[in-house]
Amino acid sequence: MDYTNLVPVIGIIVNITRGNDCCSQMLSLRTEDGIVNFFLSMDTIVIDSRQLRQGMRVAAFYDNTLPVPLIFPPQYQAQLITQLGRNEQVMLNYFDSDLTAADNTLQLNIAGGTLIRTLNGQNITCNLGDHTLLVYYTITTRSIPPQTTPRKIIVLCDET
Repeated sequence: MDYTNLVPVIGIIVNITRGNDCCSQMLSLRTEDGIVNFFLSMDTIVIDSRQLRQGMRVAAFYDNTLPVPLIFPPQYQAQLITQLGRNEQVMLNYFDSDLTAADNTLQLNIAGGTLIRTLNGQNITCNLGDHTLLVYYTITTRSIPPQTTPRKIIVLCDET
């Protein structure tokens, strides 16, 4: 999967309904900008295989290169969904060998307590640099780029 075009929408799940078949769902999120709907299919990745439920704070990522219907509220095909903690932020970006995001908006400082896993939940022993990472964090410094010590990192290995 090409992760470079994924855009996050952060919100609280207010409704979950069955889709057109037993293997799909429609998720409604309350965001700062109003309600946004996400269609979940069998191809949607749910981090940690969490059971999604009302009241859960999540980040739902959609591919901004795919066509979307011009309806209100907006409706997207969810590519990836992850649960977030109360004040937690998430960033999906390519990080270089210095663990600086490609757009220079975040630099990572790894601590002993940082949980580092692959997308399927396995331990990873490789260098984190030069990979696309899903980073969970709460606070950053005011430096340029901002720095953070993440709580958790999911390494999204490229398919070759």
